[in-house]
Amino acid sequence: MINCSFLQMKHQDKPAEENVTELMGFVLLGFADVPLLQSFLFALFLVIYIITLVSNGIILLVTKLDPALHTPMYFFLGNFSFLEICYVSVTLPRMLMNLWTQRRMISLVSCATQMYFILMLGATECFLLAVMAYDRYMAVCNPLHYPLVMNHKVCVQLVFGSWISGIPIQIGQTCQIFSLRFCGSHLINHFFCDIPPILSLACGDTFLNEMMVYIVAVLFVMVPFLLILISYTKIISTILKLPSATSRAKAFSTCSSHLTVVALFYGSGIISYLRSKTSHSAGTGKVLSLFYTIVTPMFNPMIYSLRNKDVTMALRKLLWK
Repeated sequence: MINCSFLQMKHQDKPAEENVTELMGFVLLGFADVPLLQSFLFALFLVIYIITLVSNGIILLVTKLDPALHTPMYFFLGNFSFLEICYVSVTLPRMLMNLWTQRRMISLVSCATQMYFILMLGATECFLLAVMAYDRYMAVCNPLHYPLVMNHKVCVQLVFGSWISGIPIQIGQTCQIFSLRFCGSHLINHFFCDIPPILSLACGDTFLNEMMVYIVAVLFVMVPFLLILISYTKIISTILKLPSATSRAKAFSTCSSHLTVVALFYGSGIISYLRSKTSHSAGTGKVLSLFYTIVTPMFNPMIYSLRNKDVTMALRKLLWK
C-alpha cells in the first residue's frame, strides 16, 4: 500500500555496513530488557487483546442490532468501536508474536506499513472524537435543530471524512521518514514502529523531519482537540443554565463518557508527540504509547457501557435473546 522510493533500495554506493538496516530492516526490542517477564507479558497482552476485541465488538453489535440505538450518537460510537479494533490490531499481534517467538526482526516495508496505519488511525480517532463532541454540542445546545442537522447522510459524511482526511498526509510523512538513511544501530527500543524511535536511528540532521512531525501533530491532534474544547465549553455553559437539577445531571451523564475517553487518548498522545526532544526517554515513550494504543481501546467500551443506561439496556436485551 505504501509505495515509497525507499523501498527501491537506492543507496547502492554506500559501504555494505551502512546498508545493513536497509537490507535487513529493524529489530523491535520491545520488552527485551525484562527477559523473566516475557511469558507474563505475553499472557497479559493476549488477555488485553481478547478483551478489547470482544468488548468493542459487542458495542459495535448492539449499536447495529438495537433499534433504540439507531441515533447519531450511537452511530458514531459504533464506528468508534470499529476504529479501536483496527487500532489495537496494528500493534498487539506483532507484539504478541515477538514475545512468543523472541524473533524481533521487522522488515523495512512492514515497519513503514505499521507506522502508516498507526498514524492514519490515530488521525482518524482525533477527528472522530471531534465529530462526537460536535454531535453532543448540537444535541445539548441546539436540540430543536438536532434531528435536521445531524441526519443520517450528514453522519455518514462526517465519519467518512474522519477516515480519509489523514490518508494522503500520513502517507507523505511515512515516506519522508523512511526515505532517510539509517546507517547506525538498527535496534528500535520500542514495541512498534513509532516516529520518535525511528528518527533517533537516522543519520545526519533530522530537524526538518522533526518539524514536519510537529506540524502534522498540531494539524491532526491540536486542531481537533481545540474543537472539542470549544464544543464542551459551550455545552457546559448551556447545561449550567438549565433550570432543573435532573436535566443538568442527565446532560452531564451523556457527555462524561466522551470526555473521559478524550482525556485518556489526548493526554497520552499529546505528551508523547509534542514533548521536547530533550525529555524523550525510551521508558516514558513506551508507557505513553501503551496508553493511547492499547489501554484506551480496552477501557473505552467499559467507560461507555458502564456509564450509559441505553447501552446497558441494549446489552441486557441482547443477552436475554
